[in-house]
Order: sequence, then structure tokens, then C-alpha cells
Amino acid sequence: MLLWLVGVCTPAWAMADPGAAPSQPCTLEPGPIRTVTRIVDGETLVLDDGKVVRLIGALSPRARDADATAGAWPPERETITALSDLVLAKRVKLAFAGRRFDRYGRQLAQVFLEDRGQEEWVQGALLRGGYARAYGLPESFACARELMANEAEARRDRLGLWSNGVYRLLPSDHPGEIMKQRGKYERVIGTITSVGRTKSATYLNFSDDWRTDFTARIEKKVLVAHPEFDRSLEGYVNKAVVIRGWVERRNGPLIDIADPSQIALPDDAAPTTAPKELRPAPPEGAEPSAVNLKSL
Repeated sequence: MLLWLVGVCTPAWAMADPGAAPSQPCTLEPGPIRTVTRIVDGETLVLDDGKVVRLIGALSPRARDADATAGAWPPERETITALSDLVLAKRVKLAFAGRRFDRYGRQLAQVFLEDRGQEEWVQGALLRGGYARAYGLPESFACARELMANEAEARRDRLGLWSNGVYRLLPSDHPGEIMKQRGKYERVIGTITSVGRTKSATYLNFSDDWRTDFTARIEKKVLVAHPEFDRSLEGYVNKAVVIRGWVERRNGPLIDIADPSQIALPDDAAPTTAPKELRPAPPEGAEPSAVNLKSL
């Protein structure tokens, strides 16, 4: 297996902790080069070999975000149009890291557009234009820093979905409002009041009443995999943070944290020295069975 160095993915928590150890480099495994024949939705492509690809790391808007009628939510339609304009009937390179397939059998890939000798990172373009939100799945958080940096540009300029109130930050001290978003991907802002540790998990509490108020949960296996992150948690007490993820009910509303990138500083407290755009270099070459477009 060939691994291609594409830059360092520093988790958001490490930016808040200059003394934290550097993260491991983000690596991608080169995949095939194919032509996009169909756009299923704002994050799903069909290729000329019939395979279905999910754009891992870029979560497209859906009508259910606003409890709107299917197909009638403007941010959803705008993202589908933007993705179609970008890649439909064009050649793309696939690249992989970690988990290869989702539960529906779709390939989870980073995708690079090949157009007139130029290459563009598709996920980065969608995030930078405000057409998607940065996210990850267990075993699929590669290039989190690059994804977050591109999203941050759109948030700063209030582009696309970031000008829509549905995608606003939710305050942690309004647990009823958060609970209404159960099953949805949200960003919650608040001050951590305490860190509670058990044998199986660690809890970031945002009030003294963890039975009814908002909480973030981190399984022990996540902390074992990220020991520097584990050691940094107590340093967040009495500090404001943004937690992102899917809202669940565990007593009160809860978000499970599967990767350190799900915790960030608020925009007004984040460092301003990071480059405006972080983009992984696309992996060169392709699998032997793939069409090598450069030879045509």
C-alpha cells in the first residue's frame, strides 16, 4: 500500500494548546481516475464504472435540517447545482484514508477534479463556497484541519448556508432547543464547567445538572488513541468551546466525540495566523486497474 503525504492535520484542540504534541501527518492512498456520470445529491457521485462515491468530510445541506419538504430546501438545491457544475461529466481522482465504505456500500473518498491540467480538491471547494459543513465519521477524520480551514473561510464571509439561521450555533444553556435537533448534525457553543471521568468514557459538562443539560461524551478508546488530547481536557474547564456532531438523547442532549477535531475554539478566540486555505496535495498515480488519463 502506498501512502502519500498531504500535509499535517492539526486538530482544533491543538491550536488552543501550543504545548501539545504535533499530530500525525495526514496520508491518502491513491485510487482510480474515473468520470462522473451522475450527481445523486450534494455529497454523492456515480462514476462511469457504476460505483457510488460519498464525499467524505463535506456534509451537504438536507431538507430535514429545517424540517422542510424534500427537494424544496434552497441550500440543498444550491449545493447539488454547485457540485454538478464542478464535476459532472468530468474526470476525477479518488483518494482514500481509513474507512473505505459507509454502511450503504458507498466509497468514502477524497475527490480531486482533473480539468485542463489543473487539479482542485472537491471537498475544499464545496466547504469554501459555503455549500457544505466539515465533519467526519469514526475511522474517517483524515485531513480534518484542512476541511475545517476551508469551512472557516465560508463562515467568516457568511457564504452559502452560513447566511441561513438554520445553521447557527446553538447555545449550550438552551438544552430544550438543542434537543429539538435530535438526530441532526449541529454546532453547540458553551463553557465547560467540569470534566467527569468514568471507566468507559469522559464527559464534558456544560452545567452542574448533567442529567438534563447539554453534555459531550468521549469514549475511552478515543482518548487512548489521542493521549495528548486526553491530557488537555481539564484545561478546557471554564473556557468557551464549540462542539460539533450529531445530537442524541442521553438524559439531556448529548454529542458523542469520536475525534479531537469535533472540539474547537469559537471563531473570535481562534488563532488568526493559520493560512486562509489548507489543501492536501492530490495523490499522484492510480491503481494498476484504473484508467490512466495522462496516458490518453
